[in-house]
Amino acid sequence: MAGRRVLASWSGGKDSCLALWRAVSAGASTQGLLTMMDEHGQRSRSHGVRPEVLALQAAALGLPLRVGRASWDGYEAEFIARLGEARADGCEAVVFGDIDLDAHREWEEKVCAAAGVQAWLPLWQQPRAQLVREFIDAGFSARIVVVNTRLADAQWLGCELSHEVVERMLAAGLDPCAEAGEFHSLATAGPLFARPLSLRDGGIHRHGDYVSLDLLPG
Repeated sequence: MAGRRVLASWSGGKDSCLALWRAVSAGASTQGLLTMMDEHGQRSRSHGVRPEVLALQAAALGLPLRVGRASWDGYEAEFIARLGEARADGCEAVVFGDIDLDAHREWEEKVCAAAGVQAWLPLWQQPRAQLVREFIDAGFSARIVVVNTRLADAQWLGCELSHEVVERMLAAGLDPCAEAGEFHSLATAGPLFARPLSLRDGGIHRHGDYVSLDLLPG
């Protein structure tokens, strides 16, 4: 993939960040980020992040941010449309942070094929805990911003990922990659970032089984 022009599918979390880091390290030329928002553009679809915080990430990464807006019913069509725009601007492949869920990979390959670009999963089939340790060892920082309380204890909300936190998760029987959606994170600093994000804690909100920390620009 060296020299290929890529777009990063960007949730703002640790996995999409590490996937982008691996793509850049492999010599890819990053053309920008793509984040899907709700139909009102108020929160990101996967992690519930405010657009102002995503804009801070993009600015610190020095990359343009493409945004799609859609209900869940219209998500796929909107995603393909945004990929088509990126392809028209020269994008050749899309970087995804999925690790080992076949259904996710199949969907990503399907939408990329529909848009005429290639799906690239740099983290595919890598040991989950090893990936989190790699993220930390590379110098990245991230905080847990959403917890699914059916799958994990709400105590993890707001935690910053560290080797100590990873070991605590493993001891508790919790996947530190949260590949099943146990929690979501927000990358806040690291070697891809020109500067750490300046953020402050807002309120804590509960939506059904989910509890979330509303991070705001500092």
